Amino acid sequence: MKHDSLQIIRDEHSSLAAMLRSMRMMAERGPRDSPQQFFEVLRAMLFYIDEFPEQLHHPKESDLLFPRVVRADPSVMDTVAQLERDHMSGEKTARELQHLLLAWELLGESRKPAFLEQCTRYVDFYLAHMKLEESVILPAAEKLLNDGDWKELDAAFEKNCDPLTGKYPPDPAYARLFTRILMSAPAPIGLGPA
Repeated sequence: MKHDSLQIIRDEHSSLAAMLRSMRMMAERGPRDSPQQFFEVLRAMLFYIDEFPEQLHHPKESDLLFPRVVRADPSVMDTVAQLERDHMSGEKTARELQHLLLAWELLGESRKPAFLEQCTRYVDFYLAHMKLEESVILPAAEKLLNDGDWKELDAAFEKNCDPLTGKYPPDPAYARLFTRILMSAPAPIGLGPA
C-alpha cells in the first residue's frame, strides 16, 4: 500500500540533500568575481534550511511520525532519541552557520576556513541524519503503522508543499526566495554555473 507521507518525506529529503550539496559546492568554489551574488545565495539557502525543514518538516517527524513508530516498535527508541537530539540542535547549528557566513562576508577571507569547516560538518551531519531516518524509521513505519496512523500522517505531510521537490508551486510568500536560489545556485539544485 502506498503512503503519501513516506514519499513526501523522501522527496523533501532528496531536495534538501541537493540543496546541501550545492551549498557545500558553492562554498568550496568561493565567490570568484561575484561576491554579492555568492553571499546572497548562500544566505538564501541557509534561510531556506532554517525556515522549511527546521520549522515544517522536523516538527511533523518529531510530533507525529516518531512517537507512532516507537509505540509500534520500542526497539527503535535509541534511534529516535538520536534523531530528536539532531532535531533539537539543528536550528542552533543552522544559525551558527549563518553567523559564520556573515563573518566571512563582512570580515573577509580570514573567516572563510571556519565557515568551510562548519559547512562541511553540517552537510555531513544532515545527510547522515536523513539516511538514518530512511534506513531505520521509514521502513519500521511502513511495516508497522496502521491505516489510522497513515491517514493522519498523510494529511499532515501533504500540507508541507516544499517547492524544491519540483512537485508544488512556491507559496507566494517564498516565491522570491526560491527564484533567487534556483536562478543562482549551481546544479543539482539550481540553474547557476557549476
